[in-house]
Amino acid sequence: MSKGRSITLKHLLIGGKKKIGLQFKSDRVIQALIEQLPHAIWSNDFNMYHLPNTKQNLDLIFKTFKGEVWINGNFFFVDRKSINEIKPIDVQWFRVRELHPDRKRCPEAYLSKLEILRYSNNTVRAYVNCFEAFINYYHESNPLEIDENEIREYLKVLIRQGKSNSYVNQVLNSIKFYYEVVNGMPNRFYSIERPRKEKRLPEVLSKEEIIDIIENTNNLKHRCIVELLYSSGLRRNELLQLKPSDIDSKRMMVRIRLGKGNKDRFTILSKNTLDDLRRYYREYRPKTYLFEGAKGNKYSSSSVLSIIVNAAKKAGINRRVTPHILRHSFATHLLEKGTDIRHIQLLLGHGSTRTTEIYTHVADRSFMKIEDLLS
Repeated sequence: MSKGRSITLKHLLIGGKKKIGLQFKSDRVIQALIEQLPHAIWSNDFNMYHLPNTKQNLDLIFKTFKGEVWINGNFFFVDRKSINEIKPIDVQWFRVRELHPDRKRCPEAYLSKLEILRYSNNTVRAYVNCFEAFINYYHESNPLEIDENEIREYLKVLIRQGKSNSYVNQVLNSIKFYYEVVNGMPNRFYSIERPRKEKRLPEVLSKEEIIDIIENTNNLKHRCIVELLYSSGLRRNELLQLKPSDIDSKRMMVRIRLGKGNKDRFTILSKNTLDDLRRYYREYRPKTYLFEGAKGNKYSSSSVLSIIVNAAKKAGINRRVTPHILRHSFATHLLEKGTDIRHIQLLLGHGSTRTTEIYTHVADRSFMKIEDLLS
């Protein structure tokens, strides 16, 4: 599945008949796949393709785009869950998915090495998507025979397409993984130049904005989710992996098991958050995971994002707010209160204080002692 390649399903009513709308950004791969759908018609009024809303056509859409395009069903299905999230996209998912007959599949040795090294699902998805795009660009070549200059040419193509520096670096990492880790050729492409990393400052909310978001959540479960993300500095995936036993009320800590980099760590637990969690536990009685869906399964990543986006909108915050912005705000606010950067590093799970130091560029405390030149 190509990074950033997605289709959004929409409900349309055309000529009094229900239609499935297919909304997407201009993309040759998606266009080619849509042309395989019988009955798909372009609408100038809605600026998207559509076809009759039948179960057969819906099944055909998922079959046609499976393994190639991410299908967003948030605007189409009643439960607002994307069909793509029913099963985690892990190593096994890439083994059994259906691909177009002409598309080269990621080598089994590549998948096995990712599995043995216990790479996270997010890394697996990124590496496999990037590497498959690369080997399909050089479709007629044996990957082991591709040289440094051909890799440089491929990276230039991505840059001309406007891909970000971080994406190009990720592509190079996925290629190096194949030659250096899978095939045991250390530093095979050590001399290939990397794009400079983009040094963007983190987006941060004020404490007042955070409180407004919490107060505008729809229910107690949503409130606890936002409170934990902010007051404990959790990544979204870490929140979804939490179990009730990971909340240590005696030590006022939250245990994160196998966070980023497969590392366990502890972070702080707010008293107000604990009070709400106790009320939440009595009301919802989660069994396996701390936050579960209606059927008792793990809460979905898109649902967490939706909670925060909707609460921020209700709070009148006119910019996009994500779970990671809450984590950025956690670190920045601790730094502004005088917390040692080494302690913040441990709470966030960073491997080095160099990663954590970026928050010194956005913390108010960094600028308080600078004299006003116009005063």
